[in-house]
Amino acid sequence: MLGRDTAGNHRVAADILAKIRNVRGAVDLRIQQPNNEPRYMFTIDRTKASELGLTESQIADSVLLNLSGGTQVQPNFWLDSHIGVQYFLNIRVPEPAMTSLADLNSMPVTAGTPGTGNEQLLGNLATFNRYTSQQVYSHYNIQPVVDVYGGIDSRDLGGVLADIRPILAEAQKTLPHGSRLMLRGQAETMHSSFVDLGVGLGLAIALIYLLLVVNFQSWLDPFIIITGLTGALAGVTWGLYITGTTLSVPGMMGAIMCLGVATANSVLVVTFARTNLHAGMTPVQAAGSAGTGRVRPVIMTATAMMIGMVPMALGLGDGGEQNAPLGRAVIGGLCIATIATLFFVPTVFSIMHRTVPVQEKHVSDRSHPASGLTPAPAGA
Repeated sequence: MLGRDTAGNHRVAADILAKIRNVRGAVDLRIQQPNNEPRYMFTIDRTKASELGLTESQIADSVLLNLSGGTQVQPNFWLDSHIGVQYFLNIRVPEPAMTSLADLNSMPVTAGTPGTGNEQLLGNLATFNRYTSQQVYSHYNIQPVVDVYGGIDSRDLGGVLADIRPILAEAQKTLPHGSRLMLRGQAETMHSSFVDLGVGLGLAIALIYLLLVVNFQSWLDPFIIITGLTGALAGVTWGLYITGTTLSVPGMMGAIMCLGVATANSVLVVTFARTNLHAGMTPVQAAGSAGTGRVRPVIMTATAMMIGMVPMALGLGDGGEQNAPLGRAVIGGLCIATIATLFFVPTVFSIMHRTVPVQEKHVSDRSHPASGLTPAPAGA
């Protein structure tokens, strides 16, 4: 929470903390800037101090000298001439001699050198009050903040955030005037990473489509090719779900990798189907021949990729679980993408090309009309 009303922000933070404790998976919850550190505040009687020839600055310096040492008032150094190293000299009252409020009240206060007769007791010049304050002061964008820290255990970050967001939305209504709530930490990093990778995934699909349009000189066949990517994305989802793996940055990176292999296999099948179609086959025959004729290279490519990802998917070794989602996403995506490439893509091809007329079989060795030559008979 950001705002100048730290007392009001602490009340709201305490209420949020109490509610988050009931969220499953939220652990190590605390307020980073607790408002419970006991302190003493002494108020100087300026009139009495003035009558005794003392100022607030002199009284404060005497208190600092006794409690914190001479380095807080006037730093002193001692130089060791033998080794040329200087040391701090700190003079202070021993801690065993200052253990109670009575000891504090009997502390001598002087305006000059002790023993000159101008000493007074601190209790004669000031009164003490007990209060509590923050132990830690933090700022964000110059404004003071009150942070509620916490971690997760035995549950994914997204699930914990889904339960915390309604609590924050309710607390937003009780914030002091001028304060606001901000969700930071790993939650902010996860959101920005997912948004960036999601945009990257969409741009990858768009770039693949546009490149295929240039390559095939057609808008239809590239669309048929990218329909196979739906199987890859479905396989990534099922692969993560079956293995009990939550969606993460490595998992989305695996999805992007899977799209590349799935696209290559779909291009192989569609290219073969186009060749059959130009050879005079019907769309159904061309698609069926492409699906059966390209089984071996498609399966070999996908299998090699999946076998290479098995050690990563198992998450063996120290820190192996960090990249395990990548391997599981690739394996799951390629399993379904391979089936989609061999069955779904040919089906879509036959449906999309059902209105295309059957073309004449292309004879590659047909002579040029201007030459007047005819192709030699087979076996000649």
